[in-house]
Amino acid sequence: MLVTVDTGGTKTLVGSFSRDGKLGAVTKFATPAREDDYVAALREILEATYGGQEIEAVVVGLPGIIKNNVAVWCNNLHWINFDLPKALSGVLGGVPVLVENDANLAGLAETRQLSKLPAFALYVTISTGIGTGIITNGSIDPGLRYSEGGRSLVEFDGVVREWESFASGHAIYETYGKYARDITSQRTWNAVADRISRGFLAILPVLQPDTVIIGGSIGTYFDHYGDQLQRILKESMPAHITLPTFHQAKHPEQAVIYGCYYYALDTLTRR
Repeated sequence: MLVTVDTGGTKTLVGSFSRDGKLGAVTKFATPAREDDYVAALREILEATYGGQEIEAVVVGLPGIIKNNVAVWCNNLHWINFDLPKALSGVLGGVPVLVENDANLAGLAETRQLSKLPAFALYVTISTGIGTGIITNGSIDPGLRYSEGGRSLVEFDGVVREWESFASGHAIYETYGKYARDITSQRTWNAVADRISRGFLAILPVLQPDTVIIGGSIGTYFDHYGDQLQRILKESMPAHITLPTFHQAKHPEQAVIYGCYYYALDTLTRR
């Protein structure tokens, strides 16, 4: 069995997969602000739910820059140099604890679940913040695995700002006073599409992916703004830049735990 953990800015999902990819029950808890409290809550759930079972690995997705299984910086959680495998030492009998950026994991899962595997895919999760995962030939791109597309600096309302500061789920709620699930005005969704387009206009000419997949809580509502987003990009993109194919994530809010599963298989196979 493979245990998977999606740590978000507001909630954490814990699930498990059989080797053949069958997802078991998923447990959810609010992500604590402090690292110690998070470790205590996660350890308790892991041991209570999976203690005594045959576990091959625990894979954890964290929203930040991950190097050698250490969270160097998690922007929305404000965690710095967080060595989670060390903090979870001995959990479930000492099975390997693997840590990777959540958007990389989500991108890995969503790219592999496409009917045709693209050579170069860009996954964008729009939730509390904005994260990006770059997948080449079905694997997390080793040269771009530390990229932080949500931190791209672009102009909005006459000010150069980070993309996620005005287009993330948190920013949308702060601006319109509503969560995505409560937005019914198409005019508002068109404005959201404009906000989201600004970051794409900055990074698409640089990366030029074949495919873009949008996930996260805002990705759940892609049908409300996707057409408008693509219209804006088509009208604004330089003529010689081919607009990629856009997809809504198959599992917009569970993509990370599916990515943990694929990442575990890849890692265990290499060992």
